[in-house]
Order: sequence, then C-alpha cells, then structure tokens
Amino acid sequence: MSDSSVDVVTGAFGYTGRYLTRRLLAEGRTVRTLTNKPPEPADDRTGIEVHPLVFEQPERLVEALRGAGTLYNTYWVRFAHGDVSYERAVDNTRTLFRAARDAGVGRIVHVSITNADESSPFPYFRLKGVLERELRELGVGYAIVRPTVVFGLEDILINNVAWLLRRSLLFLAPGGGDYLLQPVYVDDLAGLLLQAGRGGADRTLDAVGPERYRFVDLVGVVRDAVGSPARVVTVPSALALGLSELVGRAVRDIVLTRDELEGLRADLLISDAPPTAATSFREWTTRNGPRLGRRWASELARHYRR
Repeated sequence: MSDSSVDVVTGAFGYTGRYLTRRLLAEGRTVRTLTNKPPEPADDRTGIEVHPLVFEQPERLVEALRGAGTLYNTYWVRFAHGDVSYERAVDNTRTLFRAARDAGVGRIVHVSITNADESSPFPYFRLKGVLERELRELGVGYAIVRPTVVFGLEDILINNVAWLLRRSLLFLAPGGGDYLLQPVYVDDLAGLLLQAGRGGADRTLDAVGPERYRFVDLVGVVRDAVGSPARVVTVPSALALGLSELVGRAVRDIVLTRDELEGLRADLLISDAPPTAATSFREWTTRNGPRLGRRWASELARHYRR
C-alpha cells in the first residue's frame, strides 16, 4: 500500500530534481531518490533516501518505489551521444513507469516538453509525445508538466550564452535569431511539479514564464546583465553550427545540435496557454548577471561521462 507522505524523485541531486526535492523536504515530505549521479560534497542528503537508478534491474526499481505515493520523473537525455540514445531513454522511461505501477505508486508526475507531439519531425519532441501517450494509458494517476527553456544558476544554456558573451566581441545568433522562447525559472517549475503531485484529476499543463523573447533579444538581456560589449549578429544556420562545433572541441562539449536549432526555429519552446510561472527572466538575469558565465557548464561532463 502506498504512503502518501513518501515521494520518489528521479535525480534529486540534478538540476530540476534538486529544486523539487528542497520544496518537498520543506513541506515535511519523506523523499527517496533514484539516481546515477552521486551527490556533490556540498549537497545536503538529510532526509533523502538514495537508491540506484538501475533500469536494467526493474525488480530493484519496484522495491525502491514500493510504498511511495508519488513518483516525480525528471529523467531524460538532451541528445543522443555515444551509447546514449533517445530510443534507450524511451525504453528506460517505460521501465520506470511500469515499475511505479507494479509498486503501487498512486501518481506519476512526469516532466515533458512544450509542444511534445508524436508526429513531430524532431526526435526529442516526438518521443516525449510517445511517452506522454504511454503514461496516459498506463493505468496510474498522472500529471504531465511541459516546461520550455528552464533557467537558473545551474542552467547550461543561459550560463553558456553568458560564458560566450564574456569572451567575445561578437555573438553569432544562428538562423536569423527571430525565433521565440518563453523561459521558465527552475524553482517555479519545481513549484508546479509539487502542485501537480498533490492529487486531483489527471492533467497536462505547460510550465511557462511570463515573458516571450526573440532569441537575439534574450541574448541581449544576458549581455547587458554580464556587462559584455559584444555585438549580437545573425549568421546562417550552417555557419553557426560549424562554429559551435569548433567551440565544442575547445571546451570538450556539445554546444548545439542541428535538431535543437531546428526545434528553436520552429518556435516549439513557447506556449499558447497563459503563463503558469511568475518569475521574470529579465529581472532574474539582471540580478544574477555577475554570477553567470564564469565557467563553462558542460552537458557531457554533467550527464554523459561516467
């Protein structure tokens, strides 16, 4: 039988999971985490029960989930790399969903993406759409939360835009730069996840902030916040992708993929629904500008290298 006071979070020491876990603990919840990422020395593990995220051993997942009232799932991959593929991420998520069902978990709160759609030409959005459908068909109470670009001090995209602006007199915006983004603050996202986990009807909601920006204007906000003299200029997509590959070699990371750029240009990171988060990207970035872009935030180091 599930205990409504016990919650399981995938990746409690990761980005979104960290903020969500803080909120759960502040409400007096008991938190278990399924994770492959060891906590950093500065992480406070007080009140967190740690279990391995072993997709290849579903029976261990069932045991770790048994007795929990809610599973909050933040697991996914940003891009395919090495032996990590989207198809593998889908299979892993299916295994997790089924383990939660078999363990008697009462509700699954799943982090998806705005405009997830099984007919999308982009694997990220298409396979997120597949998982949304499969969760709806699972037979467990659910909430699907669909964020856009998530910003915060631990963020990769905004931090690395700031890093580039601090080190160059030109920032090259690919493909015209007039595509739209509607960023959402990570702690606002955590609050929406928490609300979604409190029960009620099954639902799907977008997690979106109060402001929309053209990409070039968003970069301009970051530039002003970090005090950079860089000019923001637009360049053809092919040139930008080639230059991003050179930067990636220098920092031993993947800066931008073709699918990510085309998804941006398709305006998939905005929502037609009313804003569900209150934090202003401009105000937050202006306040935190001195802290942004001091170091490169590596996606490969954070999520792909063992």
